[in-house]
Amino acid sequence: MGRGACAILGIDVEILRLEGVGKRYHRHGKRELFAKKAVEALKKSGDEFWALRDVSFRVERGETLAILGRNGAGKSTLLGVVTGVTAPTEGRVWRTGRIAALLELGAGFHNDLTGAENVTLHASLMGLSEKQIEDRRESIIRFAEMEQFIEEPLRTYSSGMLARLGFSVAVHVEPEILVLDEVMAVGDAAFQEKCRTQVAKMAAEGTTLLFVSHSEAFVRGMCRRAIWLEDGRVRADGAAGDVLDEYLSSHAGEVPEQDADPVGDAGGSSA
Repeated sequence: MGRGACAILGIDVEILRLEGVGKRYHRHGKRELFAKKAVEALKKSGDEFWALRDVSFRVERGETLAILGRNGAGKSTLLGVVTGVTAPTEGRVWRTGRIAALLELGAGFHNDLTGAENVTLHASLMGLSEKQIEDRRESIIRFAEMEQFIEEPLRTYSSGMLARLGFSVAVHVEPEILVLDEVMAVGDAAFQEKCRTQVAKMAAEGTTLLFVSHSEAFVRGMCRRAIWLEDGRVRADGAAGDVLDEYLSSHAGEVPEQDADPVGDAGGSSA
């Protein structure tokens, strides 16, 4: 459904909006006399690290948006702000509808619980009722290909198993916004293709999708729009192919990076 049709029917086409968003962390030195040192650090502008600065954009229902950028550009921090995992230091974020996010392996899971218990916990945290969880439990486990291991504690799972289970729960809550941070690069090729097929199906059905991905083929094939972050700021925002070409051209000849986005002691899990 196009934007004009949505307006005529009285449907709000905007599902996400950021205005002037910034995220600041503070680097701290040695930990002795922590309280005093922390206060002193807060007073020193040199100890400030801005993972995001003056980020503004809006996303309409059904858009497929890729977030591009080098390690440390602020991609993962941006997704954390979008999903509410971390609060912005400045600016505002508006979002509507159920949001499901898979930002890191094992996020929202408990190592001492079984896979089955984690399905219940994670799905409930994403807003499903007890009945909805029960109705979808078998499908979640089957999609994740975890039938033989679902009663084992999560601490025995490999990273690929964690990725499969987390992805399966996320797509089965039927979110209006699905946010993924390069997690489909984990696991075997067959499951990666299964994930891509499921994501394409959700996009065709109108789910709004936000991705961090270093896969040129995935961005070109799946996303209509891309935002390029550099040093925490939006450098380009437009058609996915155009922004990707500009981004790749600017880094031509450089060694490809792993998708890590560390900020070290700056405070967040990743930037």
